[in-house]
Amino acid sequence: MSLTLFDDIFVITEIDNANYDKVSRVTARSKSSQEIQLTIDINHDLFPIEMNETLTVALTASLTESSETGESVSWRPPRAGEHSLADDYDYVMYGTVYKFNEGKDDKISVFVSFGGLLMCLEGPYRSLSSLKQEHVYILIRR
Repeated sequence: MSLTLFDDIFVITEIDNANYDKVSRVTARSKSSQEIQLTIDINHDLFPIEMNETLTVALTASLTESSETGESVSWRPPRAGEHSLADDYDYVMYGTVYKFNEGKDDKISVFVSFGGLLMCLEGPYRSLSSLKQEHVYILIRR
């Protein structure tokens, strides 16, 4: 059983630095499906970003899994020597899916709060149906 709820590759189309000193509101489009759009607040001091940059984005239920069952074993960080999904990514946040909006043509918007940094993932229901009102990790790498 995979812990990955969503993953895709996005290209940054817009960066808004107007409101905060250390946070950018980033808009990106999926490379695989032009129907999926990501809008996310990113701390650009920790993870500098540029226009037209390509990012791999994944949403998961946990960072660790049991080697025997493949299921999530704990919310706790991995012990020394254990592998974590976070080891493979550059920027990781933990948050809560708090809202869903239904749109036209079977599209939905999923809203997640990462301690005040917000994300909206918009696209076809079939692409985002694995996301429920729960806690998630977002993992981003170049």
